[in-house]
Amino acid sequence: MKINGLIWQPNKLSALEVQMLRLTTAIMAATLTLPAVAGEGGDIALRHLYAGTAAAGITELDAPPDAESRFGKGMLQFANAIEHFGQGLYRHGFAPNWGWGGVNAPSQMLIPVPANPNPEPLDYEKLRAMLVILVTEMDEAQKTLREAGVAGDYVIPLDVMKVGLDLDGDGGSAPGESIAAILGGAMGLTNRRQSNPAEPGSLVIGLDRADAIWLAGYTNIVATQADFLLAHDFHELFYATFHRLFPGAGLPLENDIRGRRARGQGYELLDPDSEVTVADLIALIHTIDWAVVEPDRLKRVRERLLTISALSRQNWAAITAETDNDRELLPNPDQTAAVGRARVNAEQIAAWQSTLDTFDQVVNGELLIPHWRFAKGFDVKAYFETATNTDLVMLLTGYDALPFLKDGPIATEASFSDLLRAFGGNWPGYAFWFN
Repeated sequence: MKINGLIWQPNKLSALEVQMLRLTTAIMAATLTLPAVAGEGGDIALRHLYAGTAAAGITELDAPPDAESRFGKGMLQFANAIEHFGQGLYRHGFAPNWGWGGVNAPSQMLIPVPANPNPEPLDYEKLRAMLVILVTEMDEAQKTLREAGVAGDYVIPLDVMKVGLDLDGDGGSAPGESIAAILGGAMGLTNRRQSNPAEPGSLVIGLDRADAIWLAGYTNIVATQADFLLAHDFHELFYATFHRLFPGAGLPLENDIRGRRARGQGYELLDPDSEVTVADLIALIHTIDWAVVEPDRLKRVRERLLTISALSRQNWAAITAETDNDRELLPNPDQTAAVGRARVNAEQIAAWQSTLDTFDQVVNGELLIPHWRFAKGFDVKAYFETATNTDLVMLLTGYDALPFLKDGPIATEASFSDLLRAFGGNWPGYAFWFN
């Protein structure tokens, strides 16, 4: 398989292929991507996905009459949620800068928000409001996608490289807001800096009922992260460090992003950029001391984690029942993946199912997490259901872990032996792909 000079070797997951699978999966699950069916509902969804007009597509598919149309609407709802969040980031000048030695860390890989020359001020309450909307819209998409995954025999041949996003809120997708641009910026397949990027070629994936379940799982992954933040009061972290993410949004330290030696002062330990980066990283760790202000949201995080694993089981049940082989997003042993021509064998599927069982045991407090300091284990369920504060340093050093310790079986490397044996060192990439 070759995309703009990038050659994939079949039947083997190299480190580069794992990265490509991870990026494509994240792009499809973190920036929309999915529908284009033979039926009318799929055609409507595909047209709007390619144009970057998800909101208009949702209106057009207001009452989807069949599974294909529900799939299309669910994809558009997912895209719309990502677009709304991306537009909020754009509005406030999202431009991550965690430089070290004058070199910036990779940024905007998954949501490549265009540069905003006139960002609006951002405060903590506005950020929380953005996260609340993201959770609400992800849950709406999840509901539709799960309905689409109940039944239906359809395949949607989506050209991933044609999918567009409206990230600046101008009503459509510009060349720099496409999936091709995202892959281009992350992998060098295209040049995102060009106003008219080179033709990216095609990357067609045949999406079916199983993929509706897969994406429903990813809506929960996104919502879980947002709900965890919203369960806490993290305003000190926001004001102490978010000038690194929103450098023009009026945050307290945005004018002091460089060290004193930029003005000819200070000690010559590190370059000015790195000195301040170290300080801000220390502040980041120090300010992860959050009071739980919405305990029901924290409880819901645990429920979401169990839903993610349940949907993954449903997904693999649907995948293993398939008899076709049509450019699969996730293949069974008799199929081939569209990306990288990767294969999945029966041992890997069984190992993944076993890992999901172990994951559920941890989330349910039946299998405890080891703590380096204590003989007892850490009860994850008790934390999610009863915690009143999350202090990263105090949890790791031990004192804040005390209320959640109990006797019982504790997870070890052997608890995940099936995963390690089946996937080896590539297991994180597979986990990201498998959902």
